[in-house]
Amino acid sequence: MHGTPKLTPEILLRAYAEGLFPMAERRGDPTLYWVSPEKRGIIPLNSFHVPHRLARTVRSGVFTVTADTAFRDVMEACAAPAPGREETWINDEILRLYCALHASGHAHSIECWQDGALVGGLYGVRLGAAFFGESMFSRARDASKVALVYLVDGLRRGGFVLLDSQFITAHLARFGAIEIPRERYLLKLADALRREAIWVRPD
Repeated sequence: MHGTPKLTPEILLRAYAEGLFPMAERRGDPTLYWVSPEKRGIIPLNSFHVPHRLARTVRSGVFTVTADTAFRDVMEACAAPAPGREETWINDEILRLYCALHASGHAHSIECWQDGALVGGLYGVRLGAAFFGESMFSRARDASKVALVYLVDGLRRGGFVLLDSQFITAHLARFGAIEIPRERYLLKLADALRREAIWVRPD
């Protein structure tokens, strides 16, 4: 996108509707580029799997879970270097764009707190009955996983039909994430965009 007009939240939403999303090569690189993987990662909402140990952690209440109370903090935590993730693709332009989407009600975060500190969370974009998961972070064991469990519960209750994870990681595969061809993904996306869904916050 180097040399093109500055991206706006409206352009970003249109791109998502076409199956595209932006990334940067690294945190300090101001240039963004569009991505549309040949194999797209999704988490089927009707077959989401929660491992037994994690289910116990969720029930234990070790984390206080909220939504949309610290969106920028979640993004900045996702952008920060972490063990095994020294570089991230979230640059200042992405931070600006997604905070604007959040202000307009199109981007949301789930936060996990422990003793008043933000220890995990995730954020993503909502469009129709599709939710596009962007990134997650964890500073305490299982915090990001608990955030994902709460996200999926809310998406199910709100009538969402597509949870796009963009890519597949071993972390997500444990929950039942799969890869599908781009053509099949676009059909699922078109179906989700024809539907309406409600953003449901954690109980």
